[in-house]
Amino acid sequence: MHDKKYKMENKILKLSLTGTIIFTVVEVIAAVLLGSKTVIADGIFDLFDLMLLLPMFILVPFLYKPVSENKPYGFSQIESLLVLLKYTVLLVVVINMIVSNIKILLNGGHTVDAFSVLMYESTLCFFCILMLLFLRHRSYSSLMIQSELYLWKVDVVSTLGISVAFLFQLLLANTKLKFIIPYIDSSVAIVVSLFLLKEPVVQIFKTLRELVLFSPEKKIMDEIRIVVKEDIKTYDYSLDFLDVTQTGRKTWIEVYVKSKSDIIKVKDFKNIQEHITKDLENKFDQISVEIIPAI
Repeated sequence: MHDKKYKMENKILKLSLTGTIIFTVVEVIAAVLLGSKTVIADGIFDLFDLMLLLPMFILVPFLYKPVSENKPYGFSQIESLLVLLKYTVLLVVVINMIVSNIKILLNGGHTVDAFSVLMYESTLCFFCILMLLFLRHRSYSSLMIQSELYLWKVDVVSTLGISVAFLFQLLLANTKLKFIIPYIDSSVAIVVSLFLLKEPVVQIFKTLRELVLFSPEKKIMDEIRIVVKEDIKTYDYSLDFLDVTQTGRKTWIEVYVKSKSDIIKVKDFKNIQEHITKDLENKFDQISVEIIPAI
């Protein structure tokens, strides 16, 4: 099972890496040729994504190694650390893009060839949609893959939004509103950057919780608690305490139970563990369940 997941994830990340390299090279060239701040913003974002994707790609084989006494959490926390680093850098890049474009607006803006940018972004949007559909069709729940899927979604939305904005600029060319044309490029770049802000902030807080080994959000805890209570109710035990740790793609669930008759049966513990694991394994990428008597 793990071998199959590793091969699938490796294949998906290779595909995403190849696509990101091609799109980044194209965007850097286009940014130079078109002189658009919006295209530059997109290119810089993808360039940093590419730089941060490479170490994550190298890490994948280690994420499937078994835990040990020296590494009780395996390499899962390294995955969380890399994801934290990735989103922190992207957040800094986005904020810097917003600030630089505000300065351009305050200095009177600038004008670009709207038709060229429109054709370029429309073509890019089409290929981004194809890549996203292909990746979604073949992926499963994985922290790194989810972060890549998010970035492809961002590319689809941003290229589509930019295309619409520069189509609008073309329509304004011979109207009384043409005075706003110099402000369109940087304004669109700021809007795209603001759209990019949410996910890095959300993921930074999420991975920080994982790194300090806090329990996951209430929604996940409630979901696990419902399954655990359902699976132990047919046995002579009651739930005393639930200890859940998520780091990277791995979830550790420790279920502390009380015996109603003060008799502990190892066979019951094994059955409960199997039931909980089976009920939750499709909701979490890699899961480990332990049943512990509350003494």
